[in-house]
Amino acid sequence: MGTGFELILDTNQQVSDLEKKYHIDHLEDEMLVLDDLYYTETHEWIRIDGDIATIGITDFAQHELGDIVYVELPEPGTKVSSSEPCGSIEAVKAVEDINSPLSGKVDEKNGELEDTPDMINKSPFEDGWLYKIKLSNMEELENLLSPAEYQKLIEA
Repeated sequence: MGTGFELILDTNQQVSDLEKKYHIDHLEDEMLVLDDLYYTETHEWIRIDGDIATIGITDFAQHELGDIVYVELPEPGTKVSSSEPCGSIEAVKAVEDINSPLSGKVDEKNGELEDTPDMINKSPFEDGWLYKIKLSNMEELENLLSPAEYQKLIEA
């Protein structure tokens, strides 16, 4: 039987790995905001790779929601519009809409979240991504928040 220290060591190692990967000074009580992403006021993050956007919810959002128990994601081929709901996240505390931050067609959804929705709590920026869209309007990127703007939003 374990002593409980294994969990602490594992968590500390994960934090240390994130700090090294994203060149972050420390994470302890701060919500993680990555420098290579765009953000929204409704707490989605966006990673752009050419004309494909990967979308997830932020560390702040998963922390506020608490334990995530169910995720409904848009199916591949579905057209989504900027600022419109396209799915939902159910947590112990609440059910929230997932708003698409950009317009386009869903290219892929993270099917692993159907069986393990708590992956969003454990790894919101890596394994817990929600879906990917092929962008239809690159100009919409101008409406998103920079990491610094998002940091100010969550600190307010």
